[in-house]
Amino acid sequence: MELKEIMRVIREKYYEIDSKSGELFLLTVLFEEVGELAEAVRKRDIKAIEEELADVLFMVLSLANLFDLDVESKLVEKYVVGDPSSRWDLPIHDTRNRNE
Repeated sequence: MELKEIMRVIREKYYEIDSKSGELFLLTVLFEEVGELAEAVRKRDIKAIEEELADVLFMVLSLANLFDLDVESKLVEKYVVGDPSSRWDLPIHDTRNRNE
């Protein structure tokens, strides 16, 4: 199933509830889910990480539906066709043996 199809199904099932809840509530739930994902990552709990990633993605797609956005096209444009990685401020990890 492609992302557009997933978004369509989510919209059909949840848009009415989401629109009544409002964008600030959905954003609050997204933050909560990101916090739960952070805890799962901290614990390195693979099953929980998978579960929380699904929850985060669901909330992102619900917000996209609420604002009638095509996040699939933007995702492709920005990260598949484009490559913003040269602008990322990545931490530098020292791979040398720390006992030396």
